[in-house]
Amino acid sequence: MGYEEELGLDSEKALQLTYKLICATGMSKGEKIEKLKALVERMVGALGEENVVTLDTLNTLGVMLKNNGEYEEARKVYERCVAGQEKVLGEYHKDTLATVTNLGVAYNRLKDYEKALECYERALKGSEKTLGKTHPETLVTVMNIANVYNVGSENYGKAEELYQRALEGYEAQLGNDHIETMRCAENYRECLKSSGNSAGLIELKRSHPNVESYDT
Repeated sequence: MGYEEELGLDSEKALQLTYKLICATGMSKGEKIEKLKALVERMVGALGEENVVTLDTLNTLGVMLKNNGEYEEARKVYERCVAGQEKVLGEYHKDTLATVTNLGVAYNRLKDYEKALECYERALKGSEKTLGKTHPETLVTVMNIANVYNVGSENYGKAEELYQRALEGYEAQLGNDHIETMRCAENYRECLKSSGNSAGLIELKRSHPNVESYDT
């Protein structure tokens, strides 16, 4: 209330406090989503679409919509957020790249695999530029792309190549027993099973004996 009384209901600090209160309260997902939608429009009117506080709120709304299974609505919100972040933060800022990745996830859930790949490739380019080719966050994007090739287009050859790259990176950066390494190995295993690559399965089992058992 202090910010609202001192600076007004639609001051940046007051609106930011409202955002934090909505996120912290124990209301249902649906209630939070509706309140965040209304708050975003207040912020756009008072602060503009290209304000950092507005963009943070937009991003949170997108995440909540995605987690609630509202992928088309999430896509629209992420599109707005990316457009603003590119202008305010830049194309290669970590927050912009994270939103681009989430936009790819929304497209992937909508089974628009071509658009999902566009987003993931864009995020990968930025991540390689700012973090390096073997950074764990870069490898997550490599695996996202592999997943699309594996499930979305059944391009198993390309998927296997990318899974192998991600797995080798995780092994070097995190070790063979790290949860992210094992998650990548499991996805790679499913791809090898789908493509009928028995030799690849045998090699994966040799290098990762803890991977879930399977028939070769």
